[in-house]
Amino acid sequence: MKNKKVLFLIATVFILTILSGCSDDRQTLNVYNWGDYINPEVIDIFEDEFNVKVVYDTFATNEDLYVKIKQGGSSYDVIFPSDYMIERMIREDLLQKIDLNKISNIKNVDEKFMNLDYDPNNEYSVPYMWGTVGIIYNKNLVDRPITKWADLWDEEFKGEIIMLNSQRDSLAVALKKLHYSLNTRDINELEEAKNELIKQKPLVYAYQGDEIKDTIISEDAAIGVVWSGDAVAMMRENENLVYVLPEEGTNLWFDAMVIPKGAKNVDLSHEFINFMLRPEIAAKNAEYIGYSSPIPKAVDLLSDDLRNNEVAYPDFDKLNNTEIFKDPSDILQEYDRIWTEVISSK
Repeated sequence: MKNKKVLFLIATVFILTILSGCSDDRQTLNVYNWGDYINPEVIDIFEDEFNVKVVYDTFATNEDLYVKIKQGGSSYDVIFPSDYMIERMIREDLLQKIDLNKISNIKNVDEKFMNLDYDPNNEYSVPYMWGTVGIIYNKNLVDRPITKWADLWDEEFKGEIIMLNSQRDSLAVALKKLHYSLNTRDINELEEAKNELIKQKPLVYAYQGDEIKDTIISEDAAIGVVWSGDAVAMMRENENLVYVLPEEGTNLWFDAMVIPKGAKNVDLSHEFINFMLRPEIAAKNAEYIGYSSPIPKAVDLLSDDLRNNEVAYPDFDKLNNTEIFKDPSDILQEYDRIWTEVISSK
């Protein structure tokens, strides 16, 4: 019996030793980003270099991100909102200031992407990607070039059009079709945009998010409203696709990295943001996802095809017919009501 007890104790100690050796006591960084918006290899490199674990979650729209953070998503350490949402989150005290003294690689960011209106002194945000919103179409499936937003209301394209399942972006399309500002606060103009979207709805194949890429690539639909980076990725897969900036004007957007109030690992958050600004890391992300890096040295590292791609890297100085989204919080109830009426219409 004694021998059995001794053996049992030895076995127990051995098992506990193995289990303790297998436990993961690494520091954890919780990241919340758009879907398909980072090279997975970059996460692996960061984990290995800093001996940490990254827990990575994704969202589909800025509004989804906002709700999660507003309702207490303070477990996240780094999040990736867009310009107007950053403006709103700053105003509502949902973000904490970034210590740029800890972000030595901020020097790599092109000056034209710094100190923009949504965060004038880059106190709360560090640039990640930028781009435009446009129309992608399959030149083999439509009988003529698509050049303007108004084309998306043409009966000849019934059942071939995909709109973005995004309140702000789809309303912007209708507003620009009407030659209004995509930042209008005129209720009558917003009502007109709503009616345009409702009128268009019988022509629409679907309202989609990330899945729009597969739908257009597989030629289940011929025309879609897309962000420029998604257009780059789609055009890699289907050579018949063409991306255009509509004649009426469009959205020029910026996504950035921020640290929410209540983040548990603030120092590690700074390390991650600084890491993401390394040219070789930024290049890995830009090459993988097709979106546009604000870091010139990263652009220099890209493949010739991507670096010279005018969809990803248009002449920035010629993007005059564009607007940057502003925070619409003062009329957000109207936006929500209008979008609900669009989606629920038949």
